[in-house]
Amino acid sequence: MKVNMDTAYMIIKRSPFLVLHFGLIGLIWAGASRIALLAFLGSTLIRMFGLTAGFHRYFSHRSFKTSRWFQLVLAALGTCAAQHGPLWWASHHRHHHRYSDSAYDIHSPLHPSFLHSHIGWLFERKYYSTNTSLVPDLLRFRELVWIDNNHRLFPIMYGLLLWGLGAVLEQNVQGVSAFQIFMWGFVVSTVVLYHITFSINSFSHLFGTRPYKTGDGSRNNWIFALLTMGEGWHNNHHRYPKSSRQGFVWWQIDLTYWVLRMLAMMGVIWSLNRPPKMVIEEAYS
Repeated sequence: MKVNMDTAYMIIKRSPFLVLHFGLIGLIWAGASRIALLAFLGSTLIRMFGLTAGFHRYFSHRSFKTSRWFQLVLAALGTCAAQHGPLWWASHHRHHHRYSDSAYDIHSPLHPSFLHSHIGWLFERKYYSTNTSLVPDLLRFRELVWIDNNHRLFPIMYGLLLWGLGAVLEQNVQGVSAFQIFMWGFVVSTVVLYHITFSINSFSHLFGTRPYKTGDGSRNNWIFALLTMGEGWHNNHHRYPKSSRQGFVWWQIDLTYWVLRMLAMMGVIWSLNRPPKMVIEEAYS
């Protein structure tokens, strides 16, 4: 009975996640246009940056420093991707690094399965809450705690913003509707973001190259590096997690790092942590 009740509880809790997936059928009525596809691309890239630069490299690993206001921007931007808030995301990711590919790992494809690592763990009740003991450094900021506690507001507001943008375009551009922009810019983009992000947990611990012997199954995969703005250099990342740069050598495309470099040149962020020369030479001498 307990398992059934827990499953029912999590289905209710994850209903927005499920509704977004089922909502893809709306594309039949929404159709497509060049502007809608641009909305999809722009929405995906900007929120992907919120996840990769914000939730991952900054909140989870503190790989660079920034002001409190830009920290808030990164938190809001990442939360718009509908993957909970910065404290929840960082606590689960820090747990993953602590127990990577062991039986205690939250989302390892080796324990118990690929499907569990990709999506199944989301439906386990014990992983729904934030383990605040893993993020004491983030708990100091009341605004981050508030965002984490009210994380659903952000994708809702983001979706409404896209609908409003679509309504304006509908009045001025033939063949474009508010529903179409909402579908491509929010629904399709959010679902794609889910599975691209989850693929680093699943595919990138099974498929790719392993230049570093990290003691886990992390792998470099150039396909996922392109799809995730640099996160696919996952074996590099597990070798030196606190680096703001995950593509350790020039030919490893890391779009997130390139944007971070530009922000550093503008003075928005600073103290970008990079892998020491000796770490790079271990695998790329």
